[in-house]
Amino acid sequence: MTEVEVTKTEMAKRLIKAYVITPLLLIKRSKTGFAGFLTLLALILLSTIGPIFVPPDLETKPFGQRFLPPSWEHPLGTDYLGRDILSHIVNGGGVVLEVGFLTGFLTVLIAVVLGMLAGFKGGFIESIIMYAADILLTIPQFPLLMMIVGLRIMNFSDPLPLSLLLAALSWPSLCRAIRSQVLSIKERDFIEAAKALDLGTKHIMFSEIMPNMMSYIAVSFIYAMTGAVYSQVGLVVLGFIPFQITNWGVMINRAWSLGTLYYKNSIWQILFPIIMIAVLQTASIMFSRSLEAVFNPRLRESE
Repeated sequence: MTEVEVTKTEMAKRLIKAYVITPLLLIKRSKTGFAGFLTLLALILLSTIGPIFVPPDLETKPFGQRFLPPSWEHPLGTDYLGRDILSHIVNGGGVVLEVGFLTGFLTVLIAVVLGMLAGFKGGFIESIIMYAADILLTIPQFPLLMMIVGLRIMNFSDPLPLSLLLAALSWPSLCRAIRSQVLSIKERDFIEAAKALDLGTKHIMFSEIMPNMMSYIAVSFIYAMTGAVYSQVGLVVLGFIPFQITNWGVMINRAWSLGTLYYKNSIWQILFPIIMIAVLQTASIMFSRSLEAVFNPRLRESE
């Protein structure tokens, strides 16, 4: 093996240790956070790999197979058409997770860029960004969301347009928080030194200031994701977005619109998608505990 190949191998090992092994060890230090991480990972695997082994059951069954309780044949029971609820649970989480993660990423991206610009640049740029944020914060978000989706100006049944809309309405509060942190950090000595060395605005913002906010940004991503899941499921349950029938929100919508809520044997149809949404949200919040330790050295030292 040549010296260049050895160097590349060592570099690859260092990168794996720095960006994979070390974060996993830090996540494991918090029992609550590690449990949330494992649960979240299980839900992701269930929604991505699960459909390969459990295809959606879309065929209407005989009347006698409706609303069957959990059994070996149907571990989560059957719905109002006799279809297997487990297959719908497995196949219904993909879109929910996709919209949640994509919205969280876009929300954080918009808020961080605008918040850092407002805090670091100040002046006219800060006034414009904060004015736009204040306007959006004064408008009730979910009613505005229902009105925009109801206009059908875009195909909001597709995850990307819906994620863009949710992010466009969710960034203001995080943007104001990021701006406040930037205003505090930019007065510190190492930022003044970077300015004196003329390292440039881009370097100071993203190499000096941003690493000091990564803990808050990571946790904010989790909260933005959970908020997006609630908004998405709420829109689906109310019938504003026609997602596929296996979507967890659609399962709740069908149970409500068909009156199955008033039939005692239909409890399984509405109970399990609600449980899955609650588990997803709880696991995300628990995982945020570990993210704080990964990005905040002070928390690691205190443990």
